Amino acid sequence: MNGVCGSLSIFSSAQYLVSNDDDYLWWALALPLAGLMFDFMDGKVARWRKTSSLLGQELDSLADLISFGVAPAVLAFVVGLRTYLDTVCLTGFICCGLARLARFNATVALVPKDTAGKARYFEGLPIPSSLGLVAILSYWVRRGWMEGKDGIPGGVITLWGQPGGRGDLHPVSIVFGLWAAAMVSKTLRVPKI
Repeated sequence: MNGVCGSLSIFSSAQYLVSNDDDYLWWALALPLAGLMFDFMDGKVARWRKTSSLLGQELDSLADLISFGVAPAVLAFVVGLRTYLDTVCLTGFICCGLARLARFNATVALVPKDTAGKARYFEGLPIPSSLGLVAILSYWVRRGWMEGKDGIPGGVITLWGQPGGRGDLHPVSIVFGLWAAAMVSKTLRVPKI
């Protein structure tokens, strides 16, 4: 269901671009949060049943990539981060989320555990933290700070060439780049709650 929520968010974003109906955009913003609820529930059910599998672990990571990697990047694009350099930052965000999840699956057995057998920390920022970015985008939408309305906070800067060309960048795209770097960081240790 986590993957379903993420997929529906992506399609709702696309529907917004086609129809300009704000209801689609609000659904697209809400569905990743619903995905998080399902992500929590599947972990609780697995612990309650005292079962796990490699297939379940892989499915969990793939669903997380859709809901917390691809869907937030598509939402940022829909809200207005659409320049060439913006899309480079958003693609980097998705790819770093993918790398973070792959590393987690490959190294989860190596992370120190507490007495209950749970990992004591996450290496790198967990990908569901991207819901913080979705919350910011929701705030922007509520305020009308998006493409076609009041514009993106911080505007756009031209790093090279003519304005409107490939050298344009919304400075807030850099936040997605920094978030991506935090996800793949080997030195950042986030305590597990």
